[in-house]
Amino acid sequence: MIATGKGRPGYHPAVMLKLYIYGYLNRIQSSRRIEKESHRNVELMCLLTRLSPDFKTIADFRKNNGKGIKAVCRQFVQMCRKMNMFADSLFVIDGSKFEAVNSKDNNYIPSNVKYRINRIEENIAEYLSDMDTQDKTEKSDNKATPSKLEWLQKRLAELRVIEE
Repeated sequence: MIATGKGRPGYHPAVMLKLYIYGYLNRIQSSRRIEKESHRNVELMCLLTRLSPDFKTIADFRKNNGKGIKAVCRQFVQMCRKMNMFADSLFVIDGSKFEAVNSKDNNYIPSNVKYRINRIEENIAEYLSDMDTQDKTEKSDNKATPSKLEWLQKRLAELRVIEE
């Protein structure tokens, strides 16, 4: 932008870059939140020498200087490589988010596994006693079926493997 000589002087690009990098490192993406931080956070006040640009100025800086910001980040990484600041380790970071699946059925800590094994052993015993009762009374109740026993025994074997 060309300065017209009216109004307040513009912010130095170095100050705005510091503000942008601070927001990036602290995971603050919103220009309004960065503005709020510049009024509240002492660390940022010191970094910006008590300057506090408004959200529109911050947003315009990002919009107008995207190539410059990328170039500075690229140069920083190159400088770190030249100074051997990166080890031979490989780190991969992306922004993927996955839905957590840690329901009671998928949570295997030793106490839970023991509890589940006991419950399944009780179910198997109850199942076998139901079958004995059915044999004695000769009622065909569909509550006890061989497939249920097979499933319980299979689940018990899985839990024993998890327990180990």
